[in-house]
Amino acid sequence: MLSMTDFPGSPVGGTPLAADPLTRAVLEIDEYSAGLGWDQPARLFALVDTAKLRVQEPSLAEQLGIDDTTTASLTPVEQDEIPADVPLDEFLATIAWPDAVIGCALTVERLMLPPSAEDAEPEGMDEAQLAKWVARHPDREEVRMTVAVLRDGRRESALRLRAKDSASEVLTGSALVPGLADALAATFEG
Repeated sequence: MLSMTDFPGSPVGGTPLAADPLTRAVLEIDEYSAGLGWDQPARLFALVDTAKLRVQEPSLAEQLGIDDTTTASLTPVEQDEIPADVPLDEFLATIAWPDAVIGCALTVERLMLPPSAEDAEPEGMDEAQLAKWVARHPDREEVRMTVAVLRDGRRESALRLRAKDSASEVLTGSALVPGLADALAATFEG
């Protein structure tokens, strides 16, 4: 379990303050993940309403370091480790959240290429061949993506390039990683 003090990006840490609670939660998770370093496995977080958590689960709130002075309206709670032997999309398809969870977030590292590299992509490669091609491409960028969705449909993302590994260089936006956001939103359907 995490406590708010585990998130160096909370208002007492180094992450820039954001007006939107979902953006703040994404930046807090990004900063927490940055503190763990690179080459980490994907991490899944439940997002819960902080005020309700204090009232409905006071012992959990205490474990997380949440008290009456906590100003965040969303609290990220890290979930169990994602199995490394299961593709991420298959794993996400197995998730069903309890009603107390109002959103979820995922942080994952990937290699990305600039759009200009798409023209040079060899045809007919399977997924493994494509991954090897991307890994060897000279213009590849290592990126950590943190994507969050709420039950009401709101989305937010943060992207951190390994080459520009600084809180001030993190890009945010609601449509930066639409495929992953769609997969997370699907965990609330059904």
